[in-house]
Amino acid sequence: MPIYSASATVLIDPEPPKVLNIQEVAPMGTSGWDPNYYPTQYEIIKSKPVLTRTIETLNLKTRLPEVGSAREPHRAVLASLSVEPKRNTRLIQIRYEHRDPVIAAEVANAVAAAYVQYNLDLKLKGARDALAWLTSEAASLKRKVEDSSAALQNYRVKAGILGTQEQRQITAAKIMDFNKAYLEAQAQRMTVDAKLRELSQIAKRSRGRPDHLHGGGQPAHPEAQGELSELEVEKAKLLKTYKDRHPEILKVDARIQQVSQKLEAEIQNMLRAVQTESKVAKAREETLLNNVNQLRREGQDLNEKEIQASTLQREAESNQQLYEAVLKRFKETGVAGGLETNNVRVVEDASAPMVPVRPRKAWSLFLSVVAGLGLGLVVALVIDYFDTSVKTPGDVERFLGLPVIGVVPAFGGRR
Repeated sequence: MPIYSASATVLIDPEPPKVLNIQEVAPMGTSGWDPNYYPTQYEIIKSKPVLTRTIETLNLKTRLPEVGSAREPHRAVLASLSVEPKRNTRLIQIRYEHRDPVIAAEVANAVAAAYVQYNLDLKLKGARDALAWLTSEAASLKRKVEDSSAALQNYRVKAGILGTQEQRQITAAKIMDFNKAYLEAQAQRMTVDAKLRELSQIAKRSRGRPDHLHGGGQPAHPEAQGELSELEVEKAKLLKTYKDRHPEILKVDARIQQVSQKLEAEIQNMLRAVQTESKVAKAREETLLNNVNQLRREGQDLNEKEIQASTLQREAESNQQLYEAVLKRFKETGVAGGLETNNVRVVEDASAPMVPVRPRKAWSLFLSVVAGLGLGLVVALVIDYFDTSVKTPGDVERFLGLPVIGVVPAFGGRR
């Protein structure tokens, strides 16, 4: 029975047309440089989903008994199906053989159409899956953006770092002012301490000794010191006339003693005042130093708060950027989901063949003649090789090993 072969031509591009940059979300296309891409497509053409769709489209279970009675109908179709790529092209031929030329053409075209539709469904399914994933991811990222923004704002309010730049400038100015005041207070305290040491030395030397009621050549109390000097001069004059126990001398000594006590009391008062001033200067110095240290700690705390706020700011910005990128892909995927972008298409439908591919009578006859001639030649050579009869003088020498003495010619017979 003659067998007919019909083939449909399909074009497979390396990747689908880039209407949108959807491959970054759901890579549905493949690159032409992948050596496994086209062999994979050949196997998809012969896969069960494509052949099952072909069987259902053409109702082959009813039309073809060998398909309807098969345990696996797609294998019955696969037995007569072949996929042949055209060399140095992106074209492939889907070939189907059958005893009915019309059915052969219908099956080849149906397989090609089923493969094109399967490829498109696969891409659309990828787009739908990507769209579903992006919908969920966009909602999650939106919540993250809102939460991170709220966390950043709450932290700024709680930490009191609204207007970080202004706070930094104010803190720096305060530190400079307090540091300057601290240095001034320190200098004032050192001056008071020097004065206190001098007065302490004067007070120590002047106890019971009127001649030591001055320090470093400078009078401790000018008026009292002057009065004391006058009394001492007066006593020296009286000593020239009277003895030590004379009433005038005793009177001057009493006056000297009174002035010395007054001067010493005034020195003690001055000493206590300077001590008090020294305590106040020390307290002010310590207070200013504490203020400077406190401002420095506040500056460090502000830096730590800024670091924490910067971390939250970067997280919020990162979430926002990621959300915007996913939202963009979401919109692109939504548009691409409605476009039938396919990198596979049928370029030539199969037509019913007029000449069977098997058996080919002329070719078979030619092969039979060639085979007969070849076989006859081989038989003749074999018979000649095994024939030991003597026909020529050479056969005598070859088979019998005897020299040829003469040859008797053959004569025609008489009637």
